[in-house]
Amino acid sequence: MSESQIQLQELEHDALTELVNIGVSRAAASLRKMVGEQVFLSVPSVEVVSRRSAATLIRERETGPLVAVRQDFEGAFYGQALLIFPELNSLELVRAVTGGLLSPAEMTDMEEEALAETGNVVLNSCLATMANMLQRPLTMSLPEVLRGDGAHLFELSEESSLQAVVLFLYINFAIRDRDIRGYVAMLMDLPSLEALKALIGEFIARVIGDAAPDATTPT
Repeated sequence: MSESQIQLQELEHDALTELVNIGVSRAAASLRKMVGEQVFLSVPSVEVVSRRSAATLIRERETGPLVAVRQDFEGAFYGQALLIFPELNSLELVRAVTGGLLSPAEMTDMEEEALAETGNVVLNSCLATMANMLQRPLTMSLPEVLRGDGAHLFELSEESSLQAVVLFLYINFAIRDRDIRGYVAMLMDLPSLEALKALIGEFIARVIGDAAPDATTPT
């Protein structure tokens, strides 16, 4: 599968970036309620790449072990969503979520639960917002915490791996002045990506239609 097979047109990319940024801003609002402090999330880049390229992107940016929260999603488009952190960043995130009041031992005990809850908030906010704006329902599984390198995290079932693509988002977190970097990856096959592209096309048509002047309105 060539990279050219999975590229979005500029307008599709801009619309997807806008959908993602709205979703992430809602995730930030939800996290703010969890931690009781101001939370800023930003998405500097949105890319659609092959699974191999996604693993390479992670490997180039992160040399240490990774931790991820994974949830399956299903609807008009479908796949797996992952919220990925460097393992060192994950402990910093747990400190923020738990208020920094726990001992190192208590924090280790709470790590998986806190990560799962954080991943659930971020992934659900992103995907639910996208689904709502695309006017299609999505259902999501319970969160699961995984550990490993990018190649391990991006493994798919054998029957879909040959057509696997990754919608890859780089996210900056700022919680209580802590800089926590992370990634959101949506693993889909080509039919799911095509379905998402079609929904983005419908979204663009609605937005352009709403923005167009009414021909019956006198000028």
